[in-house]
Amino acid sequence: MSRRIKIRNLEAFVEVARQKSVGRAAITLSLTQPAVSRTIRELEEIVGAALIEREGRGIRLSHQGEVFLSHAGAGLAAVRGGIAALANVATSSGPPVRIGALPTVSATVMPGAVVDFLASGLKSPLRVITGENRVLLDHLRKGDLDLVMGRMPAPELMTALSFEPLYRDRVAFIVSKHHPLAGQRQVAADILAHHPVLVPQPGSIIHPFVERVIVEQGMAQPVQAIETVSDSFGRAFLRACDAIWVISRGVVAAEIASGEFLELPIDTGSTLGAVGLVTREADRPHDAAIFFADILRRRTLQT
Repeated sequence: MSRRIKIRNLEAFVEVARQKSVGRAAITLSLTQPAVSRTIRELEEIVGAALIEREGRGIRLSHQGEVFLSHAGAGLAAVRGGIAALANVATSSGPPVRIGALPTVSATVMPGAVVDFLASGLKSPLRVITGENRVLLDHLRKGDLDLVMGRMPAPELMTALSFEPLYRDRVAFIVSKHHPLAGQRQVAADILAHHPVLVPQPGSIIHPFVERVIVEQGMAQPVQAIETVSDSFGRAFLRACDAIWVISRGVVAAEIASGEFLELPIDTGSTLGAVGLVTREADRPHDAAIFFADILRRRTLQT
């Protein structure tokens, strides 16, 4: 039913209710009286109730019309407010949209979301800042960022913040296609002792997940461990030597899809975690930031 109701139905009904006259409503809406009457009848057919009744030479709302009016007026006001908000951000530079993004999101969802934002024609400047989760959340809490997109933070980091999950990601053990282990169906538990290994440093959001899976799988601890969450360094290092990179799979999804990097056959299902939007509980982001958040929601639905 709601999909059949048009804005013109609500506009005609609300104006007739306000003017208590089809004729005066027609003048205000720059329509003919028959057109307004026809639009009202169409709305009544859709909702299955008589909304307007004759009263002498005038009209009045029926009981059903009185009930429907408050909802129709609120809906129409919301639509008009949304149009006005879009017009405002489209015709002025407005405040910048400041997005914090963990490497996982920077390499997957964020590029397409930025393309969509630029294509929308909105004039607000866009800033995308990457870094460690704790640092980004501190900036968000201080008001230096509007949104943070990344893995669900630990409870102790969520003070004054709220999290909206959008999709899930997991840790993976990644090598280049030229690595001696590439293509093997099984790997030994001591592989981390025989190759350089890139691991997230303590304090990073996925560090506990990596520690957990190493213990769960009975794997030997890395002998040559390099602690980093830098995705650019990780890619360059895998291309330079026979290393193993333990990282969120989303960071290297494009390289896996192209065949440049491969995932080792290690069960990391226990590291699966929610990725989503973090915002401040006390403050509502400005209109352009809300628009960008909606783009991120649509993009994650497509992945």
